[in-house]
Amino acid sequence: MSFARLISPIRRAGLMAVAGLVATGFTAAQSAPSPAPTIDQFTHSPFDSTSYSSSRTGLSDSGVQLADFSLPGNPAFAGGAAFGGGAGGQYGQGGEGGGGHHGIFHHTLAFEAGGGFNGPVGNDTPYITWGGNFTVGAGFRFSKVFSTLLEYQFMDDKLPGAFISAVGTQSGDAHFNSITGSPVIDLTPKWHNGAYLVGGFGFYHKSTNFSDYECCDLYGYEVPENVLSITSNQWGGNIGLGLYHKLGGDMYGPDTAGNSELFAEARYLYVHTPPISQSNGLGTTELIPVTVGVRF
Repeated sequence: MSFARLISPIRRAGLMAVAGLVATGFTAAQSAPSPAPTIDQFTHSPFDSTSYSSSRTGLSDSGVQLADFSLPGNPAFAGGAAFGGGAGGQYGQGGEGGGGHHGIFHHTLAFEAGGGFNGPVGNDTPYITWGGNFTVGAGFRFSKVFSTLLEYQFMDDKLPGAFISAVGTQSGDAHFNSITGSPVIDLTPKWHNGAYLVGGFGFYHKSTNFSDYECCDLYGYEVPENVLSITSNQWGGNIGLGLYHKLGGDMYGPDTAGNSELFAEARYLYVHTPPISQSNGLGTTELIPVTVGVRF
């Protein structure tokens, strides 16, 4: 067989071998398992960087990073980078920048108002008798156990008839104006009905007035005319015990629920006024004011 006639079968065999190798490689590639996708495949382009370099540069220049579009598997997603999670508090979801109520003035302000009566004890009984009182106060509730209040109290008492006659007038009364600081200690903070200790110390202004009746007003009635006043400014203190009943629900709004209460208390009040031998006082003052009111 000549060389020229031999070349053709060799060429055909070579081509068939090459075709078989290509087919075998293609089949193996199709049956091989695909690698698991990685985070980088989602955060970066699946194409060659040369074909998308200009687009990625444009995104970076505009302030948008491809990492901002990461899937939940990306650690950045847990911090909420794609959805502004770092500023979650802006909408009151518990972050520091939220609209939540914080600070000393929230849930700590306390107010009270009440009224009642008072009576003398000790050496005061010959010089003063029963009367009424009115009290208002404001302060801070530092905890469920301890509060402090700045209180204003006004008391209006009558004078005994024998004392008025001894002075030589027809009527008389005694007025007290006081401003005191008063701590309140709740003895049963977890009870719906409980008890507390209260005290106070501060400034007391006492005015004792004697009057005679003069004729007459527009309707023909006699009117009292002040003929003698004795005043004094002293320091004084009080201490007492109170009972309370907590008001449930939102009687004073949701922020005060659980702090509102009705109270009734009795205190021992002592004011060291000048002795009766001096022209500006009637000796020490000892009273028992009883007050009923609301505190919240």
